[in-house]
Amino acid sequence: MNLKFETMINQVETELYERLKAKFDLVLMQCTQPEMRELRSNAYEIFQETGFPTIKNEEWRFTNLQPFLKDNYELEIVPHAISVEESGAAAHLIASHTEAIQQSLKGEQKGAYRLVLMNGVMSPQHSFLPEESMLRILPFEAAKDTAGFKKYFGKIASLKDNGLAALNTAMFSDGIYIEAPKNAVLDKPLHIIHVMITGNNVWVQPRSLFVIQEHASVEVIETVITDKRDRAIFVNAVSEAALETGAHFHHYDIQTGRAASRFVKRMEVSQATHSNYSNYTFSFPGADLIRNNLTLHLNDKDLESHLYGLYLAADKQLVDNHTEVHHKFPNGESNQLYKGILLDESRAVFNGKIYVYEDAQKTNAFQQSNNLLFSDKATVNAKPQLEIFADDVKCSHGTTIGQMDKEALFYLQSRGIGAQSARTLMMAAFAFDVTEKVKNPTLRSYLEKEIRKIMAGD
Repeated sequence: MNLKFETMINQVETELYERLKAKFDLVLMQCTQPEMRELRSNAYEIFQETGFPTIKNEEWRFTNLQPFLKDNYELEIVPHAISVEESGAAAHLIASHTEAIQQSLKGEQKGAYRLVLMNGVMSPQHSFLPEESMLRILPFEAAKDTAGFKKYFGKIASLKDNGLAALNTAMFSDGIYIEAPKNAVLDKPLHIIHVMITGNNVWVQPRSLFVIQEHASVEVIETVITDKRDRAIFVNAVSEAALETGAHFHHYDIQTGRAASRFVKRMEVSQATHSNYSNYTFSFPGADLIRNNLTLHLNDKDLESHLYGLYLAADKQLVDNHTEVHHKFPNGESNQLYKGILLDESRAVFNGKIYVYEDAQKTNAFQQSNNLLFSDKATVNAKPQLEIFADDVKCSHGTTIGQMDKEALFYLQSRGIGAQSARTLMMAAFAFDVTEKVKNPTLRSYLEKEIRKIMAGD
């Protein structure tokens, strides 16, 4: 049977696919901009051809989405339908959350600006934003006529062979545009808090675009809050970032969630000369599924990128990290360090790709993935990949998968340290190789505290 036809038959058989199709017809009817209509229509055609990814797709062979697609999802949360009680609960969650990330990230007094997104929609009453001269933050509807939005939106994230990104592009309802003006240096981090509160199973598709203009510098911390209900939440998110000449973007993504929450996130970045993009991804226990797709396009010479990841998985959680770094021009540098600690029956996937194009001479590209299994039932599938088409480069990649060093554990216990404390010490030492890369000392302290709590079983 023709693969494209077989894919479409399989999708049509699912209730979710049929409801998405009906929803798309309404979205397209409401879209009045010709360019956006064309973008949405083309994206939906790709989704129809590609469908939801399955384990037959090489990029998804270890991550089976099908069990997560069977819930009866609502396809839109109506922001204004949040009750007074839920709004009060959200305010309490936000206050507790910011307090937990220590006083210096709390808000108005010092430490960090705050952007709160309630079910994907900006909540001004909970936010504390910088002056526009330092950072412009707009919903897409207000940003659609800006030069940066027109230049970059939908131009960075690739939809080829990527059904979920295509689905997001076709059906996102709104999004957040964040632009750092030329030469602006944000004086403190922007803390983006994604709050998900719903009384039903929901499928949400948030979208964002970051534009860091020439010689601007920003630091962004993203966290998520979910309520304690047992309703399923599937988040299919797409973010794009454009770094212009000399731009610096330090991007922290702290991923938590309750059971029945599922996150599939795609981040694609385009870099110009002398720019620096640094990504720090921390995935903690709780959510059923976390899938991160991080792709960097090094579209000029003399630039650098740093990707650091730490995943702590527990119960039956699945954490999947896919990275791609495309070196296209000379004198580019990229570093990747990902570490995983797996407990219980958890599973992890790491698939890292480095492409060095023919013109990308003098490239320095390094990738390392290390994993520790703390259970006989935990599993890791790691696949580092390196494709080089230039001859004057320095590149390396590697991966390790192992268990706790029993001799080291015995040594610590022989010095009077209890078994659990010894395990916590060893796991913390392993994990802190990543946290020490965090430039923000307050955030680093918070992360290390959370790691210790997880290791101690709190």
